[in-house]
Amino acid sequence: MEKISFKTDLFIGENALDRLKEYENKKIFIVTDPFIVSSGMIDAVTSRISAKNEFAIFSDIIPDPPIENVVAGISALNEFDGDMMVAIGGGSAIDAAKAMKFFGQKLGTVKAMPFVVIPTTSGTGSEVTNFSVITNQEKAMKYPIVTDAILPDEAILDAELVRTVPPAITADTGMDVLTHALEAYVSTKANDYSDALCEKVVMLVFDYLERAYRNGDDMEAREKMHNASCLAGMAFNITSLGLNHGIAHTAGAKFHIPHGRMNTLLLQHVIRYNAGITDFQSIPTSEAAKRYTALAKLLGLPASNTRIGVRSLINEIKQLQKN
Repeated sequence: MEKISFKTDLFIGENALDRLKEYENKKIFIVTDPFIVSSGMIDAVTSRISAKNEFAIFSDIIPDPPIENVVAGISALNEFDGDMMVAIGGGSAIDAAKAMKFFGQKLGTVKAMPFVVIPTTSGTGSEVTNFSVITNQEKAMKYPIVTDAILPDEAILDAELVRTVPPAITADTGMDVLTHALEAYVSTKANDYSDALCEKVVMLVFDYLERAYRNGDDMEAREKMHNASCLAGMAFNITSLGLNHGIAHTAGAKFHIPHGRMNTLLLQHVIRYNAGITDFQSIPTSEAAKRYTALAKLLGLPASNTRIGVRSLINEIKQLQKN
Protein backbone atom coordinates (compact mmCIF):
# COMPACT_ATOMS: atom_id res chain seq x y z
CA MET A 1 0.00 0.00 0.00
CA GLU A 2 1.23 3.47 -0.86
CA LYS A 3 0.00 6.85 0.27
CA ILE A 4 0.05 9.79 -2.12
CA SER A 5 -0.96 13.21 -0.87
CA PHE A 6 -0.50 16.77 -2.04
CA LYS A 7 -0.64 18.94 1.04
CA THR A 8 0.22 22.24 -0.61
CA ASP A 9 -2.53 24.48 -1.98
CA LEU A 10 -1.50 26.10 -5.27
CA PHE A 11 -2.40 29.59 -6.41
CA ILE A 12 -1.57 29.88 -10.10
CA GLY A 13 -2.09 32.04 -13.15
CA GLU A 14 -2.22 35.77 -13.72
CA ASN A 15 -2.19 37.91 -10.56
CA ALA A 16 -1.66 34.85 -8.35
CA LEU A 17 0.27 37.12 -5.97
CA ASP A 18 -3.00 38.79 -5.04
CA ARG A 19 -3.51 35.84 -2.70
CA LEU A 20 -1.27 37.81 -0.31
CA LYS A 21 -3.97 40.46 0.08
CA GLU A 22 -6.19 37.95 1.84
CA TYR A 23 -3.98 37.51 4.92
CA GLU A 24 -5.04 39.47 8.00
CA ASN A 25 -3.81 39.96 11.56
CA LYS A 26 -0.54 38.11 10.99
CA LYS A 27 3.07 38.75 11.92
CA ILE A 28 4.65 37.65 8.65
CA PHE A 29 8.31 36.65 8.64
CA ILE A 30 9.65 36.90 5.07
CA VAL A 31 12.70 34.82 4.13
CA THR A 32 14.52 35.83 0.97
CA ASP A 33 17.93 36.67 -0.48
CA PRO A 34 19.69 40.03 -0.96
CA PHE A 35 19.02 40.18 -4.72
CA ILE A 36 15.25 39.92 -4.25
CA VAL A 37 15.47 42.97 -1.97
CA SER A 38 18.00 45.04 -3.96
CA SER A 39 16.20 44.40 -7.27
CA GLY A 40 12.92 45.62 -5.84
CA MET A 41 11.25 42.28 -6.50
CA ILE A 42 10.37 42.09 -2.80
CA ASP A 43 7.92 44.96 -3.42
CA ALA A 44 5.68 42.55 -5.33
CA VAL A 45 5.16 40.82 -1.99
CA THR A 46 5.20 43.66 0.53
CA SER A 47 2.92 45.90 -1.55
CA ARG A 48 0.24 43.23 -1.37
CA ILE A 49 0.43 42.69 2.38
CA SER A 50 -2.46 44.45 4.07
CA ALA A 51 -1.81 47.08 6.74
CA LYS A 52 -3.69 44.73 9.05
CA ASN A 53 -0.48 42.68 9.22
CA GLU A 54 3.08 43.25 10.40
CA PHE A 55 6.06 41.90 8.49
CA ALA A 56 9.80 41.54 8.88
CA ILE A 57 12.31 40.64 6.16
CA PHE A 58 15.23 38.26 6.70
CA SER A 59 17.37 38.57 3.57
CA ASP A 60 20.72 37.16 4.63
CA ILE A 61 20.27 33.97 2.61
CA ILE A 62 23.26 32.91 0.49
CA PRO A 63 23.43 30.22 -2.22
CA ASP A 64 23.59 26.68 -0.84
CA PRO A 65 22.53 27.98 2.59
CA PRO A 66 24.87 26.88 5.39
CA ILE A 67 23.81 25.73 8.82
CA GLU A 68 24.85 29.11 10.26
CA ASN A 69 22.36 30.84 7.93
CA VAL A 70 19.56 28.71 9.30
CA VAL A 71 20.53 29.40 12.91
CA ALA A 72 20.58 33.16 12.27
CA GLY A 73 17.15 32.95 10.65
CA ILE A 74 15.66 31.07 13.60
CA SER A 75 17.02 33.74 15.94
CA ALA A 76 15.50 36.54 13.84
CA LEU A 77 12.16 34.72 13.62
CA ASN A 78 12.04 34.31 17.38
CA GLU A 79 12.96 37.96 17.97
CA PHE A 80 10.16 39.09 15.66
CA ASP A 81 7.78 36.55 17.22
CA GLY A 82 6.32 35.73 13.81
CA ASP A 83 3.22 33.58 13.41
CA MET A 84 3.45 33.09 9.62
CA MET A 85 6.39 32.46 7.31
CA VAL A 86 6.67 33.44 3.65
CA ALA A 87 9.68 32.34 1.59
CA ILE A 88 10.30 34.12 -1.70
CA GLY A 89 13.19 33.27 -3.99
CA GLY A 90 14.93 30.31 -5.53
CA GLY A 91 15.82 27.00 -3.98
CA SER A 92 18.26 28.48 -1.46
CA ALA A 93 15.73 30.80 0.20
CA ILE A 94 13.04 28.14 0.20
CA ASP A 95 15.34 25.43 1.57
CA ALA A 96 16.60 27.76 4.29
CA ALA A 97 13.05 28.69 5.33
CA LYS A 98 12.09 25.01 5.47
CA ALA A 99 15.08 24.27 7.68
CA MET A 100 14.31 27.24 9.95
CA LYS A 101 10.77 26.01 10.46
CA PHE A 102 11.86 22.41 11.03
CA PHE A 103 14.76 22.97 13.43
CA GLY A 104 13.03 25.85 15.21
CA GLN A 105 10.04 23.67 16.01
CA LYS A 106 12.29 20.75 16.96
CA LEU A 107 14.07 23.04 19.43
CA GLY A 108 10.73 24.29 20.72
CA THR A 109 11.52 27.94 19.99
CA VAL A 110 9.35 28.34 16.87
CA LYS A 111 5.60 27.94 17.06
CA ALA A 112 3.52 26.06 14.49
CA MET A 113 2.59 28.52 11.75
CA PRO A 114 1.33 28.76 8.16
CA PHE A 115 4.15 28.42 5.64
CA VAL A 116 3.81 30.00 2.18
CA VAL A 117 6.34 29.68 -0.64
CA ILE A 118 6.72 31.96 -3.67
CA PRO A 119 9.32 30.64 -6.15
CA THR A 120 11.19 33.12 -8.34
CA THR A 121 12.91 30.51 -10.51
CA SER A 122 11.43 27.65 -12.50
CA GLY A 123 13.62 24.81 -11.37
CA THR A 124 13.59 23.31 -7.91
CA GLY A 125 9.92 22.49 -7.36
CA SER A 126 10.68 23.12 -3.68
CA GLU A 127 7.28 24.73 -3.20
CA VAL A 128 5.64 21.28 -3.17
CA THR A 129 8.34 18.99 -1.79
CA ASN A 130 9.36 17.63 1.58
CA PHE A 131 13.05 18.12 0.76
CA SER A 132 15.51 20.73 1.96
CA VAL A 133 19.27 20.75 1.41
CA ILE A 134 21.59 22.52 3.86
CA THR A 135 25.36 22.93 3.47
CA ASN A 136 28.16 22.33 5.91
CA GLN A 137 30.72 24.79 4.54
CA GLU A 138 33.57 23.53 6.69
CA LYS A 139 33.24 20.00 5.31
CA ALA A 140 32.02 21.11 1.85
CA MET A 141 29.08 18.72 2.15
CA LYS A 142 25.35 19.04 1.63
CA TYR A 143 22.84 17.43 3.97
CA PRO A 144 19.26 16.64 2.95
CA ILE A 145 16.29 17.05 5.26
CA VAL A 146 13.40 14.85 4.17
CA THR A 147 10.18 15.11 6.17
CA ASP A 148 6.56 16.06 5.55
CA ALA A 149 6.93 18.54 8.42
CA ILE A 150 8.54 21.01 5.98
CA LEU A 151 5.92 20.80 3.24
CA PRO A 152 4.60 24.31 2.52
CA ASP A 153 0.93 24.94 3.23
CA GLU A 154 0.56 27.17 0.17
CA ALA A 155 2.54 27.96 -2.96
CA ILE A 156 1.99 31.01 -5.13
CA LEU A 157 3.09 30.51 -8.74
CA ASP A 158 3.15 33.85 -10.52
CA ALA A 159 5.13 33.80 -13.77
CA GLU A 160 5.69 37.57 -13.60
CA LEU A 161 8.34 36.85 -10.97
CA VAL A 162 10.45 34.85 -13.44
CA ARG A 163 10.12 37.22 -16.40
CA THR A 164 13.53 38.83 -15.72
CA VAL A 165 15.47 35.65 -14.86
CA PRO A 166 18.67 35.77 -16.99
CA PRO A 167 19.02 33.28 -19.86
CA ALA A 168 21.83 31.29 -18.20
CA ILE A 169 19.79 30.76 -15.04
CA THR A 170 16.69 29.98 -17.10
CA ALA A 171 18.68 27.25 -18.85
CA ASP A 172 20.23 25.83 -15.67
CA THR A 173 16.97 25.72 -13.75
CA GLY A 174 15.04 24.39 -16.74
CA MET A 175 17.45 21.49 -17.14
CA ASP A 176 17.04 20.81 -13.42
CA VAL A 177 13.30 20.44 -14.08
CA LEU A 178 14.01 17.93 -16.84
CA THR A 179 16.39 15.98 -14.59
CA HIS A 180 13.77 15.82 -11.85
CA ALA A 181 11.24 14.36 -14.28
CA LEU A 182 13.64 11.83 -15.82
CA GLU A 183 14.84 10.59 -12.45
CA ALA A 184 11.31 10.28 -11.11
CA TYR A 185 10.21 8.43 -14.25
CA VAL A 186 12.83 5.69 -13.94
CA SER A 187 12.61 5.46 -10.15
CA THR A 188 11.83 2.04 -8.69
CA LYS A 189 9.04 3.83 -6.79
CA ALA A 190 7.41 5.20 -9.95
CA ASN A 191 3.68 4.62 -10.36
CA ASP A 192 0.84 5.73 -12.62
CA TYR A 193 0.46 9.04 -10.80
CA SER A 194 4.12 10.04 -10.90
CA ASP A 195 4.37 8.81 -14.51
CA ALA A 196 1.56 11.12 -15.60
CA LEU A 197 3.28 14.10 -14.00
CA CYS A 198 6.69 13.23 -15.47
CA GLU A 199 5.39 12.73 -18.99
CA LYS A 200 3.71 16.13 -18.94
CA VAL A 201 6.85 17.78 -17.58
CA VAL A 202 9.08 16.28 -20.29
CA MET A 203 6.75 17.52 -23.01
CA LEU A 204 6.56 21.00 -21.48
CA VAL A 205 10.35 21.31 -21.14
CA PHE A 206 11.04 20.35 -24.75
CA ASP A 207 8.25 22.63 -25.98
CA TYR A 208 8.96 25.73 -23.88
CA LEU A 209 12.44 25.82 -22.30
CA GLU A 210 14.23 27.09 -25.39
CA ARG A 211 11.52 29.70 -25.92
CA ALA A 212 11.87 30.96 -22.34
CA TYR A 213 15.65 31.00 -22.72
CA ARG A 214 15.62 33.02 -25.94
CA ASN A 215 12.88 35.47 -24.93
CA GLY A 216 12.24 36.09 -21.26
CA ASP A 217 9.17 38.17 -22.13
CA ASP A 218 7.47 35.13 -23.69
CA MET A 219 5.02 34.81 -20.83
CA GLU A 220 3.38 31.68 -22.20
CA ALA A 221 6.76 29.91 -22.11
CA ARG A 222 7.55 31.35 -18.68
CA GLU A 223 4.25 30.16 -17.22
CA LYS A 224 4.57 26.70 -18.77
CA MET A 225 8.08 26.25 -17.35
CA HIS A 226 6.91 27.52 -13.95
CA ASN A 227 4.15 24.90 -14.02
CA ALA A 228 6.59 22.23 -15.22
CA SER A 229 8.87 22.93 -12.28
CA CYS A 230 6.01 22.49 -9.83
CA LEU A 231 4.72 19.33 -11.53
CA ALA A 232 8.21 17.82 -11.46
CA GLY A 233 8.41 18.59 -7.76
CA MET A 234 5.15 16.75 -7.19
CA ALA A 235 6.51 13.78 -9.14
CA PHE A 236 9.79 13.36 -7.32
CA ASN A 237 8.12 14.00 -3.98
CA ILE A 238 6.28 10.73 -4.69
CA THR A 239 9.26 8.76 -6.01
CA SER A 240 12.38 10.52 -4.65
CA LEU A 241 15.37 11.20 -6.90
CA GLY A 242 18.35 9.16 -8.07
CA LEU A 243 22.00 8.95 -8.97
CA ASN A 244 22.09 12.16 -11.00
CA HIS A 245 21.08 14.30 -8.03
CA GLY A 246 23.13 12.23 -5.60
CA ILE A 247 26.30 13.05 -7.54
CA ALA A 248 25.24 16.62 -8.33
CA HIS A 249 24.73 17.57 -4.69
CA THR A 250 28.12 16.20 -3.68
CA ALA A 251 30.07 17.50 -6.69
CA GLY A 252 28.27 20.84 -6.69
CA ALA A 253 29.20 21.48 -3.06
CA LYS A 254 32.80 20.49 -3.75
CA PHE A 255 33.36 22.45 -6.97
CA HIS A 256 30.80 25.27 -6.48
CA ILE A 257 29.01 24.57 -9.76
CA PRO A 258 25.35 25.71 -9.98
CA HIS A 259 23.06 22.78 -9.22
CA GLY A 260 21.12 22.79 -12.49
CA ARG A 261 24.30 22.98 -14.54
CA MET A 262 25.87 20.14 -12.58
CA ASN A 263 22.80 18.02 -13.30
CA THR A 264 23.06 18.87 -17.00
CA LEU A 265 26.71 17.83 -17.19
CA LEU A 266 25.86 14.45 -15.69
CA LEU A 267 22.53 13.74 -17.37
CA GLN A 268 23.45 11.87 -20.56
CA HIS A 269 26.01 9.74 -18.70
CA VAL A 270 23.55 8.79 -15.96
CA ILE A 271 20.91 7.89 -18.55
CA ARG A 272 23.35 5.53 -20.23
CA TYR A 273 24.31 4.01 -16.88
CA ASN A 274 20.70 3.59 -15.75
CA ALA A 275 19.77 2.04 -19.08
CA GLY A 276 22.65 -0.44 -18.85
CA ILE A 277 24.33 0.75 -22.04
CA THR A 278 28.08 0.28 -22.45
CA ASP A 279 27.91 0.83 -26.19
CA PHE A 280 25.13 1.51 -28.69
CA GLN A 281 25.47 -1.82 -30.45
CA SER A 282 23.54 -4.07 -28.06
CA ILE A 283 19.84 -3.72 -27.24
CA PRO A 284 19.37 -3.07 -23.50
CA THR A 285 16.58 -4.88 -21.68
CA SER A 286 16.55 -2.97 -18.38
CA GLU A 287 13.35 -1.41 -17.10
CA ALA A 288 15.02 2.01 -17.19
CA ALA A 289 15.90 1.56 -20.88
CA LYS A 290 12.27 0.69 -21.63
CA ARG A 291 11.09 3.77 -19.77
CA TYR A 292 13.52 6.13 -21.50
CA THR A 293 12.34 4.64 -24.79
CA ALA A 294 8.72 5.34 -23.83
CA LEU A 295 9.64 9.00 -23.34
CA ALA A 296 11.40 9.07 -26.70
CA LYS A 297 8.22 7.77 -28.33
CA LEU A 298 6.17 10.37 -26.44
CA LEU A 299 8.38 13.07 -27.95
CA GLY A 300 7.98 11.59 -31.43
CA LEU A 301 11.61 10.49 -31.67
CA PRO A 302 12.92 7.32 -33.41
CA ALA A 303 12.45 4.47 -30.92
CA SER A 304 11.92 1.17 -32.74
CA ASN A 305 13.89 -0.58 -30.00
CA THR A 306 15.45 0.40 -26.67
CA ARG A 307 18.90 1.01 -28.16
CA ILE A 308 17.52 3.52 -30.64
CA GLY A 309 15.06 4.97 -28.12
CA VAL A 310 17.67 5.72 -25.46
CA ARG A 311 20.07 7.13 -28.04
CA SER A 312 17.32 9.33 -29.49
CA LEU A 313 16.45 10.70 -26.06
CA ILE A 314 20.10 11.45 -25.27
CA ASN A 315 20.57 13.16 -28.64
CA GLU A 316 17.47 15.29 -28.06
CA ILE A 317 18.81 16.33 -24.67
CA LYS A 318 22.19 17.20 -26.24
CA GLN A 319 20.42 19.32 -28.84
CA LEU A 320 18.47 21.17 -26.14
CA GLN A 321 21.73 21.80 -24.26
CA LYS A 322 23.35 23.23 -27.40
CA ASN A 323 20.42 25.51 -28.14
